[in-house]
Amino acid sequence: MENMLKDNLTGTNQEGLYPNLPLKCLTATSITGDKVHNKQGEQLGSIKEIMLTLTTGEIEYYIIEFGGFLGIGEKLFAIPFRLLTVDPVNQLFIFDQTRESLEKAPGFDKLHWPETNIHYYNADQHWSFM
Repeated sequence: MENMLKDNLTGTNQEGLYPNLPLKCLTATSITGDKVHNKQGEQLGSIKEIMLTLTTGEIEYYIIEFGGFLGIGEKLFAIPFRLLTVDPVNQLFIFDQTRESLEKAPGFDKLHWPETNIHYYNADQHWSFM
């Protein structure tokens, strides 16, 4: 606690070169655009948006952009926060699904975002059964 107070007062890190290891905090802007891979190392897409619950400030879900080419034909998925893990060494997120499961899964396109958060709850049920 004393070192944290010194850090805050001086702006100097008292804990060595890597104060955020093990990984504890990331900025939202550093997450947006991060790659999402599966456990087999296949790239599934990237994080497009981070959706927060206003009453608690917690991350509710990520919007992952999958597929497409030059901004055409991609699908968006609302993936619950608990289903992604961070790979700090490779600076990406892991989502335990195959490319084929995303190709077959219901998503939404960037011009037709759902009007309510019901897509999140449907996505949560969808991914829990896969």
